[in-house]
Amino acid sequence: MDESKLVLQGTLADFVASLNADHPTGQLAPVSLVERFRQLPVLWDQMLDLFKVDTFSKQIQGPLLTQVSASDRRGRSLGRCLNFATQDYLALSYHPAIKQAAIEAVEAYGVHAAGSPALVGNSVPTVRLERAMSQWLGMQECVLFPTGWGACFGVVKALVRRSDHVVLDELAHASLQEGARAATGNVHVFRHLSLESLERRLKRVRAADPSGGILVVTESLYSMDSDVPDLLAHQELAHRYGANLLVDVAHDLGVLGRDRGQGALEVQGVLGQIDLIVGSFSKAFAANCGFVASNHPGLKLAMRFGSGPNTFSTAPSPIQASVALKGLEIVQSSEGFASRQRIQDMAMSLRQTLTDMGLHVLGQPSAIVPVLMGGVARSRLTARFMVEEGVLVNLVEHPAVARNTSRLRLQLMASHEPAHLRACAAALGMAVGQADEMLREINVKRDPSSQLI
Repeated sequence: MDESKLVLQGTLADFVASLNADHPTGQLAPVSLVERFRQLPVLWDQMLDLFKVDTFSKQIQGPLLTQVSASDRRGRSLGRCLNFATQDYLALSYHPAIKQAAIEAVEAYGVHAAGSPALVGNSVPTVRLERAMSQWLGMQECVLFPTGWGACFGVVKALVRRSDHVVLDELAHASLQEGARAATGNVHVFRHLSLESLERRLKRVRAADPSGGILVVTESLYSMDSDVPDLLAHQELAHRYGANLLVDVAHDLGVLGRDRGQGALEVQGVLGQIDLIVGSFSKAFAANCGFVASNHPGLKLAMRFGSGPNTFSTAPSPIQASVALKGLEIVQSSEGFASRQRIQDMAMSLRQTLTDMGLHVLGQPSAIVPVLMGGVARSRLTARFMVEEGVLVNLVEHPAVARNTSRLRLQLMASHEPAHLRACAAALGMAVGQADEMLREINVKRDPSSQLI
């Protein structure tokens, strides 16, 4: 087994394959589904023991601030780090008003919903949040889900029948893709953001099935690339072929949209016009729950009684709903306006600095600054050295993105300061240099056909 290659470039599937490599062929004894993973922790630990690569499952000690104390998955201290790794874009998770809203909710309602929203799990805050969101988004109905993932999976699964079709952007979130494949075998993928590719798919599907239902799925801001589709053009194209459009607004709602923070919907002037909106409160509103909104009066009942993640899950707690309500209030306030402007200014500044350093920054200004690294080995080593330079970042690699397009996803918070941005950029420059040097040293000893990248 090539340990260096496995540790620096291997995926989870590669790790599992290495475990099965010595499995005797022709064996008649049954395979245990759980025992096949028995040695996985040993191999996973090699990432840390051989090259100090430990990019996942870190722990934050204390609140999510711009500077945090962190530890690795073994609980060993990483020291005090600048935080560019958490999805708390408006820096609300430790906001005094947010904390007070949670405390007041505990006093008024307790800590747990203790029931499905289809039964008696609803509370005054959840009902208020559904009404507030539908009004804010210019939609007639809104229904809450316990998580954003559940909302994405659940709305697709509830809408689409076995005979229907789903046409997805190739980079749509895993929750949307898994929902589509759980709902129907008729799943079609179009090239990322390409209206031409989308129309070819729709034309082909409609020609083969003149009367079937079609759901087109995209996102308003893609978190891996920080790019944005033309939402109105997507919807017009969907309607031309008798399809409906579903847009996931998880990463831009509350953060983009200068006046009211309604994301790309506001920026593109399509508020209240898109067929179906799905999103999460976990990125800008400091709460865990998700939602689905539409102008179709029957959809709320369909979600409530025909969507497993809603029907058979405990409703969001009154605490989470109260926090989301307070977050929505802040988003619409002058404070929210100032935070959004601050994020945009910081995003443009950081992107320019990194570009001037010769790094490849993807997409357009948002709270997400994706920096393309390329190969997995280079990316893992860069992430390692970033931590050693005192900066926490997230590494995104295959299969979350295409092979050899790994990237560091720098995530801004409204509470970051210009000095934090300068320190992050300096650390990244140092880390890339250290990673490249270590790879050169490793590859000198390797056969040209097995070079690590």
